[in-house]
Amino acid sequence: MQWNTGIYQEYFYLVIIKINKNTMLKPFLPIFVISLLVACVPARRFEEVSTQHKECADELTTTKSLALNLETENNELKESTSRMKHQVELLTSDTTLLGKSLRIKEKQYDKIDVLNQRIQDQLLALQGQSALENQKLVSDLEKTRIELQRKEDELRITASELDRKKIDLEKLSADLKSREERVIELEEIIANKDDILKSLKDKVAKALLGFKDKGLTIEEKNGKVYISMEAKLLFASGKTSIDANGKEALIELAKVLQEQEELEVLVEGHTDSDKMKASAHPKDNWELSVLRATSVVKLMLNNSTINPSTISAAGRSEFLPMDPDDKAKNRRIEIILIPKLDELFEIISK
Repeated sequence: MQWNTGIYQEYFYLVIIKINKNTMLKPFLPIFVISLLVACVPARRFEEVSTQHKECADELTTTKSLALNLETENNELKESTSRMKHQVELLTSDTTLLGKSLRIKEKQYDKIDVLNQRIQDQLLALQGQSALENQKLVSDLEKTRIELQRKEDELRITASELDRKKIDLEKLSADLKSREERVIELEEIIANKDDILKSLKDKVAKALLGFKDKGLTIEEKNGKVYISMEAKLLFASGKTSIDANGKEALIELAKVLQEQEELEVLVEGHTDSDKMKASAHPKDNWELSVLRATSVVKLMLNNSTINPSTISAAGRSEFLPMDPDDKAKNRRIEIILIPKLDELFEIISK
């Protein structure tokens, strides 16, 4: 706010002229001038204003530093979903502090406004001061007004930042809730798959109970069920046709698997490290392992209603031994039961 100092100067001069013309008041003219000069604002008042200004500048620096810290904390919120709860708590705390800071700044602004009004009131009392001093006071007042305007701008920026932080907090809270729901859903699906695998393992073990001591093992690991049959249970040495005992075990297994629609079945053939020297097929361990796995798949499909699209055969030759020191264990058929995880992948990909 600017004051028209010219009006007060003219008023001051008119008063002096009138007193000068009035013979009765003329003796009091020096007293009147001195009184006006005495009414001027003391230098200490301006020092207090300057101190107030410096405090405002310090507070502004603190506010900027706080804003920078808040921005850094906001960037850190994006680092990891696992830390999101903790970051939301920090952001909530920071938002509360920022709100308190805003209210403190508003109170300080009110105090500065009151001080500004006092300065303006005192300016009215400086009508008799010299033009140079009056001009200096007006300049100081303008600086105060500019500083006040700057503080108002800072307060508006702080309020805007606070609103943005609140919006970010709400968004992060909603995102966290969505992630928690997805985690719960994933845990339920995984638990359900684990229950299915355990139940399936029990059914397979029950169906193949009579072959337990004939080179057959059943193991659950890595979310899959591994059924391992030593070659002696299924095949004659170097042959790919399945003998009677092996057929019985595979048919019992196929009856269990045909009821499991949510499974992928992988049949792997494995051999020992002994090299084959046959001139006819199979000529080497690769052919032997593939042909044996294929024979198992065909037998299971011919004696069950297993969907052919869910079962496959693979040869591993000698390169995945179960026990390097036991060739009998390495000559085997492994039937791997893999649960379909389409539902799980669909949730993860959201």
